[in-house]
Amino acid sequence: MDDNATASLYHRLGGEAGIHRLVDTFYEIMDSRPEAAGIRALHPDDLSGSRQKLFMYFSGWFGGPPLFTDAYGHPRLRARHLPFAIGISERDQWLFCLAGAFKELQLEQQLAEDLWEKIAPMADHMRNQEDSIPGCPAHSDRSAES
Repeated sequence: MDDNATASLYHRLGGEAGIHRLVDTFYEIMDSRPEAAGIRALHPDDLSGSRQKLFMYFSGWFGGPPLFTDAYGHPRLRARHLPFAIGISERDQWLFCLAGAFKELQLEQQLAEDLWEKIAPMADHMRNQEDSIPGCPAHSDRSAES
């Protein structure tokens, strides 16, 4: 995806109001779905600060006003998330909430694909834990080879 397509994500989502809808729906799913219980547990009881920071970050990252950078400086996302154990499960739960928000908001297919193409690699980059998936031979055999 070129820079022009990335910059237009903010407008394609509907600007400030669209970003708020995406973030609010994302956190409503996280707060209510048992499939997201693990990632929800990493957040404070009151999600208002998390909602605001994600809104600010998405605003600038999707080509709108750089609200997060203006308020907090360079995002340094991975460093900011190091205090939290984020593995494959947490990444997948976060992406589950995002995919659910896309579906609930009935985003145009191409917009959802363009957003996913940008967000999924970032979500994977936040991982700071090696995961062992119970019952998965590919993961359990790895420790036996060491």
